[in-house]
Amino acid sequence: MRTLSLPRGTRWATSDDVLSLLRRRWSAGTDLSELALGEAWEPLVIGLRPPSAAQYANDFDAVQAWAGRWRARLPAGLRVEWQAVGGRRSGVVQLPVRVVVESRGDLWRLLQVAQQVHVFENILDDVGSRLPDARDWVSRHPQRVLAEAAHWPSFIAVVNWIRDAMPADAWVRQVDVPGVDTKFVEVHRETLAALLEVCLPPERLHTGNSFAQRYGFAVKPAYARVRRPDGTALLPGVSEMTVRVSELDALDLPGHVFVVENEVTYHAFPPAPNALLFLGAGYGVSRLIAVNWLADRPVTYWGDLDTHGFVMLDRLRARFPQVRSMLMDRATLLEHEAHWGVEDSPVNVDLEHLSVDEAALYVDLVEDRYAVGLRLEQERIRFGRVLAATALG
Repeated sequence: MRTLSLPRGTRWATSDDVLSLLRRRWSAGTDLSELALGEAWEPLVIGLRPPSAAQYANDFDAVQAWAGRWRARLPAGLRVEWQAVGGRRSGVVQLPVRVVVESRGDLWRLLQVAQQVHVFENILDDVGSRLPDARDWVSRHPQRVLAEAAHWPSFIAVVNWIRDAMPADAWVRQVDVPGVDTKFVEVHRETLAALLEVCLPPERLHTGNSFAQRYGFAVKPAYARVRRPDGTALLPGVSEMTVRVSELDALDLPGHVFVVENEVTYHAFPPAPNALLFLGAGYGVSRLIAVNWLADRPVTYWGDLDTHGFVMLDRLRARFPQVRSMLMDRATLLEHEAHWGVEDSPVNVDLEHLSVDEAALYVDLVEDRYAVGLRLEQERIRFGRVLAATALG
């Protein structure tokens, strides 16, 4: 037998207290996991923390009423054990001291979950025959399995297709299983990922943060957008390009490289001669790290004057140490106080590639020296300042 304890502080437990304890155990998946893993059933014993003899003597009516409720409302599936309490002063009375759940069948009836158990056992059998490597995972996550019970035939089919029939470099869109589309995979990717982790051989598991990268699907290529701000052609007849970063690396374009974050700023950038202008678009600036020839160019980065802007500067400079910043200094910040805004989600991380002045300003932004969550967006800086800065560039 196994003894289960009611929450601390429970006294004179009711049937509702007992059912609540058993439902918590059910919700944790313990009962179905033990069933699926073939563990032998042991009756569950729950002490009711009944009144003492002294409490019976001092509060006779309340104790009798409590015991009477146990006699009148015994839930099906529970066996109650009674014990004599009392003495010469108050007389002897039989009080319930513990309840016992004798079998799994009793527990299912008590919790009214027989249908859910039946559904789980059918899924377990299906997994055991069609996806045996996942049986142990299913056994250990029964409530998660039940929450998606209707989808398990599709889960099994998708995992088998990925393992046995997926072409090299397939896109997630190409998963060819009846009733399954890209949205299905996206919505259920956590469960599918858990199954693939235990069903794919180690050599089929790849590094990467996305579902597609982890399981060998093709991923959307990284693109970069670039133009010459003086209007001259990048290539014959081409003034602006959005190109795959992998192909951009082979172009080896000449010029002083500027990187800006805002699209309007990208279009309105002064016509600096012999320059290349990239649209960074936030953390998309990290894509430029793969363009190897940038190591041989002067590079100027202009981001928003906020904590995220300095993080992006730090990332770019970690790859290309020659990167200098533009209009990301204290003088620019203080000059534009009327245009200060608020950064929604400031960051506070160690940045190792900032200059002394940049690092000092970054710390001031993190510590809210001038204002809470201070942000100066690049499009709010006076255009005359932009003209002067690019002339120096």
